[in-house]
Amino acid sequence: MELFSLKNKTALITGGTHGLGMAMAEGLAKAGAKLVITGTTPQKMEDALAHYHSKGYDAKGYLFDVTNETDAAKYVAQITEETGGIHILVNNAGIIKRELALTMPVADFRKVVDVDLVGPFIMSQLVVKQMIERGSGKIINICSMMSELGRNSVSAYAAAKGGLKMLTQNLATEWAKYNIQVNGIGPGYFATSQTEPIRVDGNPFNEFIISRTPAGRWGNPEDLEGTAVFLASKASDFVNGQVVYVDGGILATIGKPSNED
Repeated sequence: MELFSLKNKTALITGGTHGLGMAMAEGLAKAGAKLVITGTTPQKMEDALAHYHSKGYDAKGYLFDVTNETDAAKYVAQITEETGGIHILVNNAGIIKRELALTMPVADFRKVVDVDLVGPFIMSQLVVKQMIERGSGKIINICSMMSELGRNSVSAYAAAKGGLKMLTQNLATEWAKYNIQVNGIGPGYFATSQTEPIRVDGNPFNEFIISRTPAGRWGNPEDLEGTAVFLASKASDFVNGQVVYVDGGILATIGKPSNED
């Protein structure tokens, strides 16, 4: 459908070399977008580009750290020159450090906030300038259920993702007048290589997630594709400052007793 078409659009996905970033990038590519992905690991970038190209997607890759203002500015300028412009920005690059707040080194806390919150601000500020000139653009920040909830041992991550939710709302407020929509996606618990060790029968956390999720399962990476396409396309032109939680219903419920079907 034309409403969801991303033909002749260039989408820049930070951290698009693996995991959920790759899944969302594939969704955008299926809708017709040209892909530009960033990463910091050469081998992951090489493998990711090989994967995208094997699917027939138009994809380019650039290695830089989104928290480095100088490098980010240089590469955004290069990407713009080489692609003709960035129409969609997906701020997906992020890290997590699991450590109790009582013992977490301040340097680690700062690092998580720098990557997960400051990085999206830097990239949005750089890319939005051309979107303003064009009079249109889509920015999608990858938030988290931790934008809404606390959890043991992820204070830095939750602080950053909570901040990213508010950054999303503030950027939407400032840039709506330029016909730019800034929204977020909040993934729930997904079946990825990172969660594979705990997604086994008998693992208490696996059982907890399945029982806590009304859908009764972990999310599959492709479950994010439709939301990414919607927020990147004309279909969401009057949607602004929202976070769409793709979580199988976790945030909609208080849960159920252990003896309830």
